[in-house]
Amino acid sequence: MHARPFIDSLDFASNGQQISGVVLVAELSRLADILSDTAGELSYTIHGALDKHSVPKLILSLDGGCHLTCQRCLQSMDYQIQVSTSVMLRDQATLDLLDEAEVEEEYESILADAHLDVLNLLEDEIILSLPFAPKHDVGVCKAAKEVKHQSDDSHPFAALAKLKI
Repeated sequence: MHARPFIDSLDFASNGQQISGVVLVAELSRLADILSDTAGELSYTIHGALDKHSVPKLILSLDGGCHLTCQRCLQSMDYQIQVSTSVMLRDQATLDLLDEAEVEEEYESILADAHLDVLNLLEDEIILSLPFAPKHDVGVCKAAKEVKHQSDDSHPFAALAKLKI
């Protein structure tokens, strides 16, 4: 396990810095309940920048794989994570104003932090990108194949159909 990377988010964005690395899925503890196992790794890059209004932002790119549980057959399935997003850095007062005004923003906003945990930020973005109910493709999923091959007699309402006059 490597040391967790931390950045001063405002300084990082204002100076256009960049950080890249690889993180094991096993190091992202909040994902443990969501995934079928902790195998896999993700490569990431974070660029700091200022938008056209000089608002600091972080541009995140994530690429890698993990294993989710298919909601049809409850078996493990490979899932490719590819995230590319930007988050605006705001102070608490600005975030409060945005919440009160219920303004739709083009980008997600987070609280600027002098000691921002990079892995927590990445983990948040991964959680937001995962499907709510992951499923294998119909041709791959064992449960979907079994349903396809059942005869009409094994259908739960087949007996009722025979009772029709």
